[in-house]
Amino acid sequence: MSLKYTVYVDDNFHYGEEEERYKLDEFDTCEAAVAACKKIVDEFFAIGYKEGMTFKELWEGYMLFGEDPFIQSSDPNCKFSAWTYAKQRCIELSS
Repeated sequence: MSLKYTVYVDDNFHYGEEEERYKLDEFDTCEAAVAACKKIVDEFFAIGYKEGMTFKELWEGYMLFGEDPFIQSSDPNCKFSAWTYAKQRCIELSS
């Protein structure tokens, strides 16, 4: 039996409200699921980033209005943190 990697997406604006969650898709590999998660975070910054924005502006914008994708799987080695990835992107964009 092959593993499946299911990506769900929470909305930071409605943090903790499971009724706002949606299932993005199922993937056959961890790498594909992680790539899908990163794409969601990257799309937020592609729309919301303006030249010269500070780390604080980027981070607060993401934490208020960004999406928080995560992976559910029985594979204990498949991990992704949207908040960690978003923080990394904020550092890169504000540098």
